[in-house]
Amino acid sequence: MELLVRYLDRSNSICSGSTQDIIKEDTLRDDLKYYFMSPCEKYRARGQKPWKLVVQILKIVMITTQLILFGLNNQLVVSYKEENMMALKNLFLKDYSGVDEDDYSVAVYNQQQVYDSLFFVLDQYSQLGRLSVGPISYAEDEEGKLLPLILCKEYYKRGTLDPSDEAFDIDSELETVCMSHDPKTANQWKSQNSSFFDLDFYRLVDIRATFQLKGINLQTVRSRELPDCYSFYVTITFDNQCHSGKVKIFLDIDAQSCACRDWKISGTAQKNTHYLLVFDAFVILVCLTSAVLCTRSIVLAVRLLQRFSRVFHENYNHKVCEDDQKEFLNGWYVLVIVSDLLAIVGSILKMEIQAKSLTSYDVCSIFLGTSTLLVWAGVIRYLEYFQKYNVLILTMTAAFPKVLRFCCCAGMIYLGYTFCGWIVLGPYHEKFESLSRVAECLFSLLNGDDMFTTFAQLKDKNSLVWLFSRAYLYSFISLFIYMVLSLFIALITDSYETIKSFQKNGFPLTDLQKFLREQKDVPVSEESSQTDVHVQNSAFCCCRRVPEGDDVVLIS
Repeated sequence: MELLVRYLDRSNSICSGSTQDIIKEDTLRDDLKYYFMSPCEKYRARGQKPWKLVVQILKIVMITTQLILFGLNNQLVVSYKEENMMALKNLFLKDYSGVDEDDYSVAVYNQQQVYDSLFFVLDQYSQLGRLSVGPISYAEDEEGKLLPLILCKEYYKRGTLDPSDEAFDIDSELETVCMSHDPKTANQWKSQNSSFFDLDFYRLVDIRATFQLKGINLQTVRSRELPDCYSFYVTITFDNQCHSGKVKIFLDIDAQSCACRDWKISGTAQKNTHYLLVFDAFVILVCLTSAVLCTRSIVLAVRLLQRFSRVFHENYNHKVCEDDQKEFLNGWYVLVIVSDLLAIVGSILKMEIQAKSLTSYDVCSIFLGTSTLLVWAGVIRYLEYFQKYNVLILTMTAAFPKVLRFCCCAGMIYLGYTFCGWIVLGPYHEKFESLSRVAECLFSLLNGDDMFTTFAQLKDKNSLVWLFSRAYLYSFISLFIYMVLSLFIALITDSYETIKSFQKNGFPLTDLQKFLREQKDVPVSEESSQTDVHVQNSAFCCCRRVPEGDDVVLIS
């Protein structure tokens, strides 16, 4: 009798354990099905509102609006700097044509032209207030004194030169001599410093005139924003380093904006600034909400993966493959979080710029522009739920590893052509003067742009180099257009055809998909808490109402 009781107890315990395993497996299967549903399907199944979708739509609208507002303001800043650059070149460079020659503004070829151009800079600086039509003037120090113009010349310490006898004696050590004057003593520049302007051109390396100006960008008033005050650090260089008989003249400006110290403006500019600050703060709040929701989804996905791996190992004695693990680690959530962080940093910088505490327009533009790019790219995630729109994403995902390996191999050949073209054709062709320009030129040729101009611009002064250039260009174009580019397109086309075939005949089932298909239409439950709720009418046309007799359970 005791043996019978023990046998029945053991049988009951085995059946009870098997039943618990089945319930646990069915619960996991239901949670997995729910995890891979679209927002509308989740709403129909458990009545969960698509909060992440709503936040993403709101974030797209707000970040795009923020970007447009900042972009319009940034255009005013950039145009102000560029137009001031052009104005100062016309004011201080003698015989400036309005168009730079290569990388310099003006070139002079005799001694008298050098003196005339140099004195022209000094004279124009002394009467700037009567010449400039813009709100620009001399800079002052903290005590209210005008900052002087500083003129420096750099030359070899000692030297003699006799080209006719092919003889020279040069001390390579450089010396620098400077003088400074404010505009009030402009009439005394030439008389008191006659020795300074006695130039030995065979020893002269360069002459630099540096001065600082102040300006106010009033055009932002039209956009109802506070104007910025600017400091222009101007450097005019007479470059004679080549000693070729051609002196290049450069004018460089470093413009820095700051908040004006004493200002008064009538109108709505100040109020408009406050509205923009509030709007930027709301953008930060929305991005924080989005980042928190996506982080929560990643954490829940990791927990779900751990449950699936544990059940799969216990019940099937099998390890989850990497492809199935990647299904849980949604890269779109990572993309959204990165875009949120960039948008938050960009919004903080924009608020600082709006409050005139910072002037980093370029840095702020990079953050806001990149965040907007990633936000709009993240919209593709919701198109994955539609088969007709999912072809692009699936093709890119399937082709990316093969394309990446192919580009690594082709890149080695591309780099070889880049270095070869720079060292051989650089002295004879303007498109091959630097490594970056060579890479850009070859990429342009790869896409079939500007081919004849590249052939025709080579200087036909060295027959050997000319013949080499033809072989170089013909081989590159033939190799990369007819072979490399065609193979590149073929890789993507092959992935596209494979995806189309799978969509027509069905995709290969993974272990995860086989596990989900083992049982259908089971009650929805959650290990931690189970609550019955009735799904209400949806505000979206894609969501349907669940019959009143069917109960579903909401996962907390």
